[in-house]
Amino acid sequence: MSTTKPPLIWLNVFIFSFSLAVAAIGTPLYAYFIGFDWTQVVMLAVAFSYCGLSITAGYHRLWSHKTYEANAVMRFIFAIGGAFALQNSILHWSSDHRVHHRHVDNNDKDPYSAKMGFFYSHIGWMLREYQASRYTDYSNCRDLQKDKIVMWQDKYYGILAIVTNFGFPLIFGVVHGDIWGALLLVGVVRLVLSHHTTFFINSLAHVWGSQPYTDKNTARDNGILAFLTFGEGYHNYHHIFENDYRNGIRWWQFDPTKWLIKSCSYFGFTRKLRVSPEDRVEKARAKMQLVRLQAKLTAASNANNCDVQARIRLLEEEYELLMSKISDYYAAKKRMVELKKKHLTKHYENFEFMQQYNDMKLHLQEQRKSWKMLTAQYA
Repeated sequence: MSTTKPPLIWLNVFIFSFSLAVAAIGTPLYAYFIGFDWTQVVMLAVAFSYCGLSITAGYHRLWSHKTYEANAVMRFIFAIGGAFALQNSILHWSSDHRVHHRHVDNNDKDPYSAKMGFFYSHIGWMLREYQASRYTDYSNCRDLQKDKIVMWQDKYYGILAIVTNFGFPLIFGVVHGDIWGALLLVGVVRLVLSHHTTFFINSLAHVWGSQPYTDKNTARDNGILAFLTFGEGYHNYHHIFENDYRNGIRWWQFDPTKWLIKSCSYFGFTRKLRVSPEDRVEKARAKMQLVRLQAKLTAASNANNCDVQARIRLLEEEYELLMSKISDYYAAKKRMVELKKKHLTKHYENFEFMQQYNDMKLHLQEQRKSWKMLTAQYA
């Protein structure tokens, strides 16, 4: 990357600095001298959630990664919410994000590479024209250019952004009886919160948290960030399984974006929800456990120590056994699902296979326990 700094994008500089200053200074002053009521606070939460979910469920998981399909009603709602969030059009946002995933952490190609520093990945990349050569190159989004709602929003994005960011707060302010309070809280504060919680995924989620699935990039899983970003904080998982409509795959993980997408599928608003194969997910976690323990054992003492080498060999052997049993079990599970669909599980010729399937399941459970005990012992 050239050492000469590109020109500033003054519109972005103004929007980010002005909105932050007004929110940081104007909000406490207004609260002290005039005050806000609970209706305004609730409306702030509603508007913030609308913006956030439009980005996470719409811009990100629907359009950028195609993790599910949505009908025109949902796409329109997300398109309006995305303009309200003021994070550029669907087409431009998705194009940037696809480049980010393809070239993650590459300082020359990743639009918001975390290796360029916290400030750059958080907001700095939008303050200067770093992407002048590809600003209107949407060749990686030809699929989105076939979506009429995407192209309509892209064409009228400026108008939609102005109308939503002034119109929604004004309407609420008129109805509620406090226009200035609404413009400040639902307008400016909501915008700042929406911006920076999203930006945290590009910055904080690449430096703060754990890496349970891969260490091939800087992405981290962080439950606190997930709470602030409607489930986007499980970023390490996302960067290895980007085509999954879920970010938090465990039942206890906070991922309201996942819950929204899944709930809407029951009413026909969303469909074809994509999930990552269970065996690939389990193998990725086990692989990272192996890598970490190998490094820990090697660093703890002389790598040539016979005891250390024996432990590492034992780990590798148990790991290979686990991989083998995972592959066998999930292959059998796939066949079992097919048999159940065809109502063939009660046929005599499949009885032996069902016994084998149950045996494989039991053997995998035993190997999981063995692996868990061994990794806990060496942790």
